[in-house]
Amino acid sequence: MYLRFARRWKDGKEHRCWSIVESRRCAGGRVVQRPVLYLGEINDNRHAAWCRLIEAFDEGSGRHRQLALFPAERPMPDQAEGFGVQVRLDAMELHRPRQWGACWLACHLYEQLQLDRFFSPLLPDSREGTCWRHILRTLVCYQLIDPGSEWRLHRLWFEASAMADLLGEDYGLVEKNALYRCLDKLLPHKTALFAHLRARWQDLFAASVCRLIRGFAVRPDQHLFRIAAAGR
Repeated sequence: MYLRFARRWKDGKEHRCWSIVESRRCAGGRVVQRPVLYLGEINDNRHAAWCRLIEAFDEGSGRHRQLALFPAERPMPDQAEGFGVQVRLDAMELHRPRQWGACWLACHLYEQLQLDRFFSPLLPDSREGTCWRHILRTLVCYQLIDPGSEWRLHRLWFEASAMADLLGEDYGLVEKNALYRCLDKLLPHKTALFAHLRARWQDLFAASVCRLIRGFAVRPDQHLFRIAAAGR
């Protein structure tokens, strides 16, 4: 983790807004920055204090080794001495839970609408390996489950969802610039998309043109049409 600032100008004066950013190594060797905490404008003393705090918890600068875990109520084997750790299983807590069911259902609805098949020829992968179809599916599921801004998706929602597991992707999928670029790519296909969704609606629900008979909208191929006509 490290500190990063963004410049903005207001009333002819430069302002620096700081954030704590975490580097995530993703597939293909890419490194994506994930904002962890927004600090706003801070003075030099607070900047130095945050630097010392981050350096103390920087995992990349420390040494790592694998540890073996054993229940606290059982004696630890002799061969595990030096790298074994006893834990209290009854005191364990669940952290970073992820939403799975809603994400799975949203992906299932996405497939029922055949959106992936529709966008497959329209949104090919980029030369850098960016899968625009997966980004689009994530955006659609996000707006269906917990609507919000693309920035919130990038910073908070994706980490709390199971979309990475369902799509076989990592945090690099929701790099904030990629989210906005994906939305830009949809605009030329707006009319075709509406036509596709209308066709899927007709196929899924056997919808057709309705007739209005005595205040009731009925389909000609249903028996209700005959009943209403016979009751005149």
